[in-house]
Amino acid sequence: MGKLGFGLAVSCAVATCAIAAIIVSKRVKSRRKWNRMVGVLKEFEDGCSTSISRLRQVVDAMAVEMHAGLASEGGSKLKMLLTFIDNLPHGNEKGTYYALHLGGTNFRVLRVQLGGEGSGILGHEVERQPIPPSLMTSTSEDLFDFIADTLNQFIEKEGNGFDLPPNERRQLGFTFSFPVRQTSANSGYLVKWTKGFSIKDLVGKDVTACLEESLVKIGLDIRVATLVNDTVGTLALGHFHDEDTVAAVIIGTGTNACYVERTDAIIKSQGLLTNSGGMVVNMEWGNFWSSHLPKTSYDNDVDAESPNPYDQGFEKMISGMYLGDIVRRVLLRMAQESDIFGELPSSLSVPFILRTPLMAAMHEDDSPDLREVARILNDTLQISDVPLKVRRVVVRVCDVVTRRAARLAAAGIVGILKKIGRDGSGGISSGRMKSGVESSSTKMRRTVVAIEGGLYLSYTMFREHLNEAMTEILGEEVAQHVILRVSEDGSGIGAALLAASHSSTSSSSSSSSSNVNRVR
Repeated sequence: MGKLGFGLAVSCAVATCAIAAIIVSKRVKSRRKWNRMVGVLKEFEDGCSTSISRLRQVVDAMAVEMHAGLASEGGSKLKMLLTFIDNLPHGNEKGTYYALHLGGTNFRVLRVQLGGEGSGILGHEVERQPIPPSLMTSTSEDLFDFIADTLNQFIEKEGNGFDLPPNERRQLGFTFSFPVRQTSANSGYLVKWTKGFSIKDLVGKDVTACLEESLVKIGLDIRVATLVNDTVGTLALGHFHDEDTVAAVIIGTGTNACYVERTDAIIKSQGLLTNSGGMVVNMEWGNFWSSHLPKTSYDNDVDAESPNPYDQGFEKMISGMYLGDIVRRVLLRMAQESDIFGELPSSLSVPFILRTPLMAAMHEDDSPDLREVARILNDTLQISDVPLKVRRVVVRVCDVVTRRAARLAAAGIVGILKKIGRDGSGGISSGRMKSGVESSSTKMRRTVVAIEGGLYLSYTMFREHLNEAMTEILGEEVAQHVILRVSEDGSGIGAALLAASHSSTSSSSSSSSSNVNRVR
């Protein structure tokens, strides 16, 4: 080999080594970035841990906070609001009843026909009406005039089959899904607006009185028999079908729960008397908080950047409004620590761009190549050509967020059961643990919890995680006696049923006075 040939060979060898060194360097850097991403995931998984011991701590904390909220106003993060609902529908109600549901940018008008003993619900009609945006910030008079006029038009369309007997008034259940402090079963004062409403002159006013003024103005003779929130309506519908229903939970965009409590356990209202000895309590459990909840830095960021920081802490960890955005924040941190998505996508910095239904679709993608994950990343986040192993990481993040939310929701439900002695342990009653004899007899009692809300109804993985956690916490022996039953449209139909059970003209009103007592 000549000098020239030798020089070329050396040059090629050097070049080859240099290229190899570059490739190795890139692989090392890529591995380091991937490991940083894995570190982010591992840290997040550890922070979201919901071991059975931690869940039982949450159960205990929920029961204790419930007791504190019943003992005094402001004694707990849980408001434990009295609803004055002491008669739940039980299936004997008969007649035609109406409902209004105002809970967001739409409201609904319903008519429900009840057939009496053994007949159940004969039929119902629903009309949905969007709230004009201008009315959401106008005056209470403008809003309720609009609602009253819509109700009147709905009634005017009725045929002859809905004629009332002489001297009878139509009865209405009003579901008003905003914070209200009740003063009776059919009256209450608005505490504050949420969901984009800001009608200042209604805050502190009796919601029912404002509606009735508008009804009188147009000559519509209808009595507002009950004022409730959607959770109470769900409980009513559940109890109508099954008298072992003692609690209701809504897990959707937001979350809340209510249950039947003994009147003598409501210490902050010892002078309050009901015929039945029981009353439905609206927990407003979205505001529950405990040091045992597995909160992460991502939760802190969600809270700090929300319109209501340091408020609704439980809701921000378990409801559909927030789960998708928690996933987005984790993916953003991963993208900042590594190049799993290539150049940092600007879309990942947009709050709530990844809605929970999209997160659920990615989580439940069972295709071998996770094509639905790829589609959503491309269409919603403008992130294309994502490798399969990265798509698997995205699914894993979705599972961590969903699993934590579902298991915490399960712990909340068991907390309610513990408070009323339906978890097999005897529970907390008037600040004292029940005796062993009561615990033994209560342990095997059949208990139904009505559940409504899209997160539970439509998200299979969420539902499976929640049901699995219920069994883990309660144990199989007790869990087989606790039934979680879907109760669709309790906010509408349930309100009409409550109008029936609290109606002055209902044929069943006299027979239902001990209804809540039988629920317990």
